[in-house]
Amino acid sequence: MPIKEVVKTNPALKKFIHWTLVPTKQARPRTWVKFFVNPFFHQKKPGSIIRHRTRMDVFPFNRFVLGKNAVVEDFCTINNGVGDVLIGDETTLGMGNVLIGPVAIGKQVIVAQNVVMSGLNHNYEDVTRAIQLQGVKTAPIIIEDDCWIGANVVITAGTTIGKHCVVAAGAVVTKDVPAFSIAAGNPARIIKKYDQELQTWVKVKDASFTL
Repeated sequence: MPIKEVVKTNPALKKFIHWTLVPTKQARPRTWVKFFVNPFFHQKKPGSIIRHRTRMDVFPFNRFVLGKNAVVEDFCTINNGVGDVLIGDETTLGMGNVLIGPVAIGKQVIVAQNVVMSGLNHNYEDVTRAIQLQGVKTAPIIIEDDCWIGANVVITAGTTIGKHCVVAAGAVVTKDVPAFSIAAGNPARIIKKYDQELQTWVKVKDASFTL
């Protein structure tokens, strides 16, 4: 049986290995993991940059990939503790972004400042137990190629933003945004779409229509 399967089927062993990687009740790796383990598991492709004041809470048991010539600016936080974080070639993450996997961002995406993307939700259904004791559930966030995500946007778990979309500053995306669309508001709604026949951007007649 592969070692990974042995660990999964042995709760005590799994708990011990997790403790060696992550301090109790914390969400960031131990220093030795950051410097001596992660480099062998994660991909940081040629030309990519992670600024020094970025918080990289990444672990070897999930994937982290940073594409060619991609940039992660200062004061970002990236966490792959509950799901992969994949960032495509020539994508830029502006200052202060928070990415909690599972998140997959395509190529040539512009993400402005203070954007939050979280593929994680806390369970809350049992009112007899504290929310923090009920565990979490995940659903992937996908941002396809050539998108522009404005400042202070929130993108929630399980949503997909299609190719060449613009999400206006301050929007809260709770449902999928189709390709070649502009979304704005809270909750986000489609305000423009690209008309392939007219070859121009066209306003959506009922801009009150939410996603």
